[in-house]
Amino acid sequence: MTKERIFCPRCGVTMEEAEVAGRMRHMCPACGFVLYRNPVPGAGVLVEMDGGLVLVKRREPPFVGWWALPAGYIEADESVEQAAVRECKEETGLDVELVELFGVYSFPEGPVQSGIIIFYRARPIGGTLHAGDDAQDVAVFQPGALPEDLAFRTHREVIGRWVHSQTAAFHTAAPGVMIRETRPTDEAAILDLLALIPASIGLAPEEQRAAAQRLRECSALDVIVAEVDGKVVGFLALSFVPGLTRLRALIGEMAVDPACRRKGIGAALVEAAVQRADRRSATHLLVDTSRGDSAAQEFYHACGFEAGGVAPLRIR
Repeated sequence: MTKERIFCPRCGVTMEEAEVAGRMRHMCPACGFVLYRNPVPGAGVLVEMDGGLVLVKRREPPFVGWWALPAGYIEADESVEQAAVRECKEETGLDVELVELFGVYSFPEGPVQSGIIIFYRARPIGGTLHAGDDAQDVAVFQPGALPEDLAFRTHREVIGRWVHSQTAAFHTAAPGVMIRETRPTDEAAILDLLALIPASIGLAPEEQRAAAQRLRECSALDVIVAEVDGKVVGFLALSFVPGLTRLRALIGEMAVDPACRRKGIGAALVEAAVQRADRRSATHLLVDTSRGDSAAQEFYHACGFEAGGVAPLRIR
């Protein structure tokens, strides 16, 4: 088999193999130019939609007909964030907002060439879901119903991490209580618990629909639930507020079924919020203690928050 001839991009002379910095590389015998084969950068997007993940069925090799995340190489004149948004639009028809950096993976094995891919979590903010260029089909898959034919090792690994983040329970000291991320099937229970909060009593139908829509669609809002014997008995809504120098987490609404109070469920929800905020590298967990009644203020004080106004709890 004839070896591929590589010509020097500087002077055009045929390059030869030589040991440079401990590795065999192509080096020009005329001008000394060394050809370094560096990994190429790419961007991928985990678009969270309708409680699931948007995947595209590939039209082009490699892995024709297999499912993958919207992803591609970064152009020379764009940032990694711009590349992620562009690739998503081209392959799924969706305009997305990037929520957070979710992982950086290397693929020295290829395919084609060595590379690095940077994945983001994202949420749709416009467009219409349809198969774009390089895609045969596009669909939303629930965490427990993902296709088996997933292309690329890096995609499989980051999807596995995402599924774990959606289903994993938080550590809690409350016996018989499971604290976990919310699921689409929790909506009715959460809305019923929302009505227990004094500020939310008597919500108009349109306000209830708006709350349900935010629960379904707002990826920047993390909702954590407490489950006992398969029933959701409490929830906590957590949002993240970026600043110029640090990220802060804010507890919005929290409610526990009256029949399950005084069992450590509220404290377990707050502890889960601390764990979630810490995973996102937030420095403080905030709550407006002035909005609650005396019992709520006593509870927050017992959890370590200062009384009155917006109280911070330092995480890191």
